[in-house]
Amino acid sequence: MEGRENLTAEEEIILLKQRVAELSDFIENASVPLHWVDSDGIIIWANQEELDLLGYTKDEYLGAPIKDFHADANTIDEILRRLSNFETIRDFPAKLRCKDGSVKYVNISSNVLSENGKFIHTRCISKDVTATVLEEKRKNKLLTLYQESEERLRLAIGATDLGIWDWDFETAQIVFSTEAQKILDLKTKKQHTKVILSHIFPADRESVNQSIKKLKNGKKDDYFEFACRFLKSDGTIAWINVQGSTFCNDKGNLRRIIGCVLDITEAKESNEKNAKLVAIVNSSNDPIIGKTISGIITSWNNAAEQTFGFQAEEMVGKPILDIIPPDHHLEENLILEKLRSGEALKNFETKRLTKDGKHLDVSLTISPIKDQHGEIIGLSTIARDISAKKEEESKKNAFVSMVSHELRTPLTSILLWAQVIQRRHINDTGSLCGPMASKIEGQANRMNNMIKDFLSLARLEEGKIEMHQQQFGVAKLFEEIKDEAQYISESHQITIVCDPSYQTFADRDKIWQVLINLISNAIKYSSTKSSIILGCEAQNARKLRFYVQDHGVGITEEDQQKLFKRFFRVESAELANISGFGIGLFIVSEILKGHNSKIEVHSKLGEGSTFQFFLNHERSNEISNYIVK
Repeated sequence: MEGRENLTAEEEIILLKQRVAELSDFIENASVPLHWVDSDGIIIWANQEELDLLGYTKDEYLGAPIKDFHADANTIDEILRRLSNFETIRDFPAKLRCKDGSVKYVNISSNVLSENGKFIHTRCISKDVTATVLEEKRKNKLLTLYQESEERLRLAIGATDLGIWDWDFETAQIVFSTEAQKILDLKTKKQHTKVILSHIFPADRESVNQSIKKLKNGKKDDYFEFACRFLKSDGTIAWINVQGSTFCNDKGNLRRIIGCVLDITEAKESNEKNAKLVAIVNSSNDPIIGKTISGIITSWNNAAEQTFGFQAEEMVGKPILDIIPPDHHLEENLILEKLRSGEALKNFETKRLTKDGKHLDVSLTISPIKDQHGEIIGLSTIARDISAKKEEESKKNAFVSMVSHELRTPLTSILLWAQVIQRRHINDTGSLCGPMASKIEGQANRMNNMIKDFLSLARLEEGKIEMHQQQFGVAKLFEEIKDEAQYISESHQITIVCDPSYQTFADRDKIWQVLINLISNAIKYSSTKSSIILGCEAQNARKLRFYVQDHGVGITEEDQQKLFKRFFRVESAELANISGFGIGLFIVSEILKGHNSKIEVHSKLGEGSTFQFFLNHERSNEISNYIVK
């Protein structure tokens, strides 16, 4: 400045122009983008850095509205509004549109040059922050993705009942998630390693310690999984599945393990039960066959292989019809239909085929297999080979039939001579011959009925009882039964209660056999001279109720449940002297089954019993014959 005092005016002007030129060059070529905008928002000047930033030439940029280069109209409107009020703005974020279509993120700082309160132009600096903004966006996106992943992991863990744990080897502390705490019954979130290992079931500690030792010596990141028993604080034992990943430092030393724990107690117990069931099934002496509800075989045990001759690999996946005789296929369809409704089938006797084509007598017990929701998912069949039993029964029935026929020959002669004696002494009132012959005839008829029962039992067991159904009057049948009963006992009063018009459609002889059995039992189990009612009444327009009512000793509820089983007799000191074989009511039950009916009993000890069954109240004259099997 000292030298300037000696300068002439001309020299000072030259020096000033030089300084202005330097300043203009500095602004024009500055490394910071600069531009001016007039009061109408038109760009009136921009330096090269501004042009380079956006990629325009001076001709393309100067003279154009500044709004044309802003990607956000609201932003430039706000900037211009503030500047028109002569405000100073600093680092106002904006987006500028480049010539190539890309967008630059900038922070704009600006104020207004004015003269005497008049807006001359703005003085704007555009600081390019594109790299910073894009990096921030990338970080935010990654953070969002991380948070979403963390949330998905949390939801997934929550949905699978997984417990997460983190074992820090430097601090020897294990941190457990809430679910892990719940699974292991832990009171606190952080536990020392020794405490957790002390809860391992004693018999499993050695194997768990060996697994940890192996992980420590691994010297690299690895994955592991094992199962063990865990002692909870309440003393219960839980089976847990432990899995996770190890993380080592640069030196190969194990620094932490992160993993999860899952309670597998139910699965383990279920597997043990299944293993026991498999063992039971495989060791069973009876064939046990599993199949779908459509009849496809799913399992075939050792006994099934021995009984039917087929190996498991030959039968699994095949239809059960492969071992059912063709004439029994319809029977299988009916069985499947019944089982699909949830019913079980017990001791159903039928036939099955062996590998060599032999027909095998079997007794089937079939039960539906249900899932946890009660839905039927399959069927289990236990098939017992009853061939030997059937053969023995056949021999026995043949013997009974032979003996019964042999007994009938002399019995017929006894009945004939008894009737002859009665006729010869019918008017001889002083002789004992007539009454004695009458008693002989009664006892012979009783014996004849017993023989009929044995023959009926033999035919029932062979499935050869024939039913000859026809329409007949009930009242007339009752009179015949009453007459027959007088031979069994003259001291009991038998009363018939029946509308003479009642007609039914059934096998007359078989219904006679049913009712004479019931009357005979009523006589045997009632006191002398007591009354017995043989009755029939209309239940409705389609059904008739047949009943035999006595005032005898009665039957307990427990014995009523067994009364119609073959060879069952009530055990009682009071009834010890009453003869019988326990087959009469069984035959009654089977005959009525052949009529689509069933025998029922209502009884109280000391008050007597009422046996009843129902038959159709028919008016058809048709006659049909069929065999009940």
